[in-house]
Amino acid sequence: MFRTVSPSRTFLRLPLLQLLLLVQAVGRGLGRASPAGGPLEDVVIERYHIPRTCPREVQMGDFVRYHYNGTFEDGKKFDSSYDRSTLVAIVVGVGRLITGMDRGLMGMCVNERRRLIVPPHLGYGSIGVAGLIPPDATLYFDVVLLDVWNKADTVQVSTLLHPAHCPRTVQDSDFVRYHYNGTLLDGTAFDTSYSRGGTYDTYIGSGWLIKGMDQGLLGMCPGERRKIIIPPFLAYGEKGYGTVIPPQASLVFHVLLIDVHNPKDTVQLETLELPPGCVRRAVAGDFMRYHYNGSLMDGTLFDSSYSRNHTYNTYVGRGYIIPGMDQGLQGACMGERRRITIPPHLAYGENGTGRHVPVLAFSAFIKAQVSEGKGRLMPGQDPEKTIADMFQNQDRNQDGKITVEELKLKSDEDQERVHEEL
Repeated sequence: MFRTVSPSRTFLRLPLLQLLLLVQAVGRGLGRASPAGGPLEDVVIERYHIPRTCPREVQMGDFVRYHYNGTFEDGKKFDSSYDRSTLVAIVVGVGRLITGMDRGLMGMCVNERRRLIVPPHLGYGSIGVAGLIPPDATLYFDVVLLDVWNKADTVQVSTLLHPAHCPRTVQDSDFVRYHYNGTLLDGTAFDTSYSRGGTYDTYIGSGWLIKGMDQGLLGMCPGERRKIIIPPFLAYGEKGYGTVIPPQASLVFHVLLIDVHNPKDTVQLETLELPPGCVRRAVAGDFMRYHYNGSLMDGTLFDSSYSRNHTYNTYVGRGYIIPGMDQGLQGACMGERRRITIPPHLAYGENGTGRHVPVLAFSAFIKAQVSEGKGRLMPGQDPEKTIADMFQNQDRNQDGKITVEELKLKSDEDQERVHEEL
């Protein structure tokens, strides 16, 4: 490292050396030695790997993180950040580094590799560092830049994909579900939600996320993809996080928003097609037959009555279907097409539903079968207790849940038994 601390542990910048501004007449080209072959007057910069994209370059006052090897002209190594397994993390251009390093880092891109040749008067001069750097030594540094940021930086948001339909955007206090890939600024991956097979679910603006992610998700639509770059002071700061995020590291997130809702949300209705001459609208207690396509907010299809070539038949307003659908179907006309957006607390809540049928859905299913004359409950008994007993009977392995395959009417089981006996 090249901070101004004890010379027994690192390298001093000599107090008598003045900080000079770097002026490169060749812009981002190679530095050059004296044409006459004499002593170097300035740092020689050899850019032997330049990344394809360079969104920003190091400027005076930036905070940088980099690795380096330091050698003499004969190739003998005198220092290396790799040997310590610790990146240099420091502000450049303010006198904390030897002048040659301050100059040599200017204009550098993340993932760029440079070789810096530092003449003695921009290094440790005629004094050197006892036991490490001899007097009047020319120093050679191979440097790779891994991060750069500034205290004036803000969260940078780039929209990679914007959906055609955006029913709502993320606001403070919303609950969101999203997938992400997280990397450091140099591309090193540190975390991904995809590897865990589930979205990251949380509230916005409640202190459960790092500040930069709270800011970066605002205004996002379901199905939108964003790139969010977060400076360290809006992420994990000086401490980092465990072994995966080093101190003072900028973070890059590629985010796909799956869902957004608010506990205050109600059912949202949008009429897509209304037939002329609507003489009657559905009210609570009506029996309805309807087709539907069901998707998540990002457009992922989870169910469709069309795929079964059969309408969904039920009573409205009697608790046979999820509350949001009960609300969304009322007031509909024959032949009308609606888009019904239902928040989780009026659908399947925190548990969701998949190949397993929750108790409430099972209860609604049984009540619907009774109403349609496909079954009946034991007379004189509490119907809720009877249904609870039925649920327990259907729960073959007694794990507190039943699969779709286990959800069968007794008439279906009897029919299967007949076939098995034949």
